[in-house]
Amino acid sequence: MKDAFGAPQSLLVLGGTSEIGLATARRLIARRTRTVWLAGRPSPALTAAADSLRALGAEVRTVPFDALDTESHEERLGKIFTEGDIDMVLLAFGVLGDQARDESDPVAAVRVAQTNYTGAVSAGLVCAAALQNQGHGSLVVLSSVAGERARRADFIYGSSKAGLDAFAQGLGDALHGTGVHVMVVRPGFVRTRRMAGRAEAPLATTPEAVAGAIELGLRRRSETVWVPGALRMVMAAVRHAPRPLFRRLPV
Repeated sequence: MKDAFGAPQSLLVLGGTSEIGLATARRLIARRTRTVWLAGRPSPALTAAADSLRALGAEVRTVPFDALDTESHEERLGKIFTEGDIDMVLLAFGVLGDQARDESDPVAAVRVAQTNYTGAVSAGLVCAAALQNQGHGSLVVLSSVAGERARRADFIYGSSKAGLDAFAQGLGDALHGTGVHVMVVRPGFVRTRRMAGRAEAPLATTPEAVAGAIELGLRRRSETVWVPGALRMVMAAVRHAPRPLFRRLPV
């Protein structure tokens, strides 16, 4: 169960090699978390991630998980909850895709959509039902400011995040009053390995800063968290900009 500061004792990270997911796990382990599940495709990177968290004193287990294999989600994720209560689930998986390539490769574009949206809907519903059955817990969903308004530069990725964001908000409303807390996190540009080589956007942030915002959001029982917070006002302006003007904005 969570303590008075909102820190979970047990954590499940969907996307076990996510830099934001691991930064969040490290921060929560320093606070109180003692059991961590890392769900992801078996790989040396997943093994190394688990070892790095064990070195901090946590009990860490890995479980095979593929966002695209939705038929396996109920069995594999459900089994985790049979091992004991999970105080927090962090949905941290996703792919950026390659906009220039994916526009001319519908199969690749669909893979982005299926990973970021369909896979998240499946895993999110499985975990939400399990959290509701145990009567408590938080589901934290990593969305993106890219989902606020589709941009020419990344509308395939942005549209998948828009769908995820709307789903998570609706799920939060559906679970209101059940003891399960859903929190949507909307980071801007995050300096991670997968963003290497891309032009850095204004108000760029780090995995550690996102992790800090997640921890604070848990303590406050927030429903939506922007990282950094200034993006809330920036994206409000972007969202309402007339389309002819929006097309000319350097966003």
